[in-house]
Amino acid sequence: MTKTVLITGGSRGIGRATAVLCAQNDWNIAFSYVGNKASAEETCAMCERVGRTGNVFAQKCDVRHENDVVHLFQTALDRFGDIDGVVNNAGIVAPRSNLADMDMARMKSVFDTNVLGAYLVAREAARTMTTSGGSIVNVSSVASKLGSPGEYVDYAGSKGAIDTLTIGLAKELGPKGIRVNAVRPGIIDTEIHGSVGRPERVAEIGPSCPLGRPGKANEVANAIYWLLTDDASYVTGALMDITGGR
Repeated sequence: MTKTVLITGGSRGIGRATAVLCAQNDWNIAFSYVGNKASAEETCAMCERVGRTGNVFAQKCDVRHENDVVHLFQTALDRFGDIDGVVNNAGIVAPRSNLADMDMARMKSVFDTNVLGAYLVAREAARTMTTSGGSIVNVSSVASKLGSPGEYVDYAGSKGAIDTLTIGLAKELGPKGIRVNAVRPGIIDTEIHGSVGRPERVAEIGPSCPLGRPGKANEVANAIYWLLTDDASYVTGALMDITGGR
């Protein structure tokens, strides 16, 4: 039977790579985007090229807004039936700064999206999947243990919350047959760095990793996909670092 995955933030980067990989493996894909409709349409086209016609749809959704998140899940259920996997990926980072120089608006934006938004998505996944089981994969970051001093300590803190969510929710939902895990990417070559004015960050930090290079979005997607599948049937509450040894 064809399985269905819901991915937040699926229009680019790790979310897009995960959507395409799921399409290659004959999953139905529902994904959200917050503003870039053209990029979302490109992701849909990529999925249909490697999967089946009609196996994917994109819906605009700001995870900070409860009604958006509830509507996203309901649309996926109406379109595909049961949801077997949720990839809790939507998140933002702000420009490089010391904490002392961060204003309230910046910190509120980061925490509202990366923490409250992720918790809302996880809550709806827990409500939706309790009758059928499944897998939730939260996208955290190695920043949660490195702290990102002088860069993004607010972002790092928000991802620390995701680690805690993963551990606690895995224990809540395990008896219901739902596994909850997280991936913690390191320096990955995606558009997120350029979105805050630092496209050079990948080239600067990537070579310092033990493997000597930055990672690719599809390398994170491979780990996410494994956690979604029955191949990871005894894995829950895990925090999987995808960092090149960083």
